[in-house]
Amino acid sequence: MNRNDDLLILAFDLGASSGRAIIGKVDLDAKKVVMEEVYRFSNGPVRVKGHLYWDVLRIWSEVKEGILQAYRRYGDNIASIGVDTWGVDFALLDNRGELAGLPYCYRDPRRSQAMRELLSVVPPEKIYMRTGIQFMPINPLYQLYALVKDKSSLLNSSRTFLMIPDLFNYWLSGTIASEYTDASTTQFLDPWTKKWAFDLLEEIGFPTNIFPNIIEPGTDIGVIDPELAEEIGVSRKIRVVAPATHDTASAVVATPIDEDSAYISCGTWSLVGVELKEPLVSKKAMEYNFTNEGGAFNTIRFLKNVQGMWFMQEIRRALAKRGQDYSYEELTDIASKARGFIGFIDPDDPRFLAPIDMVEEIMRFLEETGQEKPKNIGELVKMVLESLALKYRLVIERIEDLIGRKIKRINIVGGGSRNWLHNQLVADFTNRVVEAGPEEATSIGNILVQLAGLGYVSSLTEIRRYVRNSFEIKRYVPNYTSKHEDAYSKFLSLLEKTGGLAGWALRF
Repeated sequence: MNRNDDLLILAFDLGASSGRAIIGKVDLDAKKVVMEEVYRFSNGPVRVKGHLYWDVLRIWSEVKEGILQAYRRYGDNIASIGVDTWGVDFALLDNRGELAGLPYCYRDPRRSQAMRELLSVVPPEKIYMRTGIQFMPINPLYQLYALVKDKSSLLNSSRTFLMIPDLFNYWLSGTIASEYTDASTTQFLDPWTKKWAFDLLEEIGFPTNIFPNIIEPGTDIGVIDPELAEEIGVSRKIRVVAPATHDTASAVVATPIDEDSAYISCGTWSLVGVELKEPLVSKKAMEYNFTNEGGAFNTIRFLKNVQGMWFMQEIRRALAKRGQDYSYEELTDIASKARGFIGFIDPDDPRFLAPIDMVEEIMRFLEETGQEKPKNIGELVKMVLESLALKYRLVIERIEDLIGRKIKRINIVGGGSRNWLHNQLVADFTNRVVEAGPEEATSIGNILVQLAGLGYVSSLTEIRRYVRNSFEIKRYVPNYTSKHEDAYSKFLSLLEKTGGLAGWALRF
């Protein structure tokens, strides 16, 4: 039993590399929230005969275990459950509401080929002006096109399309619906009406009768499914609330930004952007390949994807295969002492999307571009972190060009905000103050949007007051020198040579 009579909310933050169950203890009077992790598990795609899939049944078993662990600790005091996940992936259900095959992972290689083929059939301008979404092979539009082109048997058996968090909400509550923030990552949603762009789906030949109604973040979708409650032995009164189910949308909710700030939601991906009140869809935004994804409380997440801590994950994995086991903290420490300004990579070069061995792929990139190779692991990691900071600078300068105002601060949230060297390098290479934290922004945003769904808060301003009252924000002051400016010039020259300035649409 909770002795402080806090309101208890359970959030599942299901990421591409790990999943967590977090209890939020909300003090409504003080407008504070305290986070407690009650369960954690590893996650990742499964490679089978050249394709990558998500084992959603295993993930579901972990979700049930997380509910059970939270219930053993807090019992009937848990008010609600909400799930957020990575974006862009989906599942298909048959006419009995059962899975019609395992969902493909967004890193599955066939999406790149499907993207190239679709953009030769439907003009990119038409897709962008209709949806406002950046061109990336990971977008579900291209997976759907691949199913049509391959005449997949899934087309005949599928009766319901659900994004991954919607699938878990369905299994939790029995309710079929598509939550807006995650639906907006598909590249077939109208950003003005918040409705499916059926005309675009019809043009590629995909059936449109399988798409559920779209609901807003913070929608109370019912109580926990009675059969599930009986199976795991929990109360049937627990509510299921759809938060901002795209993990970045939840993270941005919990980012204490203002009009002078840009955010970097830094996890496997680094989502670099600003918060807008309306979609910004223009020819230049398309040329820069920016996206207009849905946010909570009628906001737009105007941003660009940069591959982020994926590099650290994959470098660590590649080293482990060589018998060299390092923690993230150890890699950061040795990088902080290493030589910098050796050379650079483009974090968004297609070769880094799903390499077999990230270290070897980085070395090949450096060799092909005529750059010096790092002599040790510390130099390798530092070069990657410097390259990320340089790419963020380019993205932020393009944001400034598009929105017509200067960005004075950068707020970094998510797991990457724990990496002090990453944060300092971002400050140094962008010549802007960096404010880092909260680390658990996604789970915090999930919990606080659930709080809104339960009727306890009514605005984004109020939610961010909880964040400021509850969590430490660390400040990094830039140490900008002419060496950083020279490095940026070299980085831009590198991108011009490799095609990295052209955007994803022209590179795939």
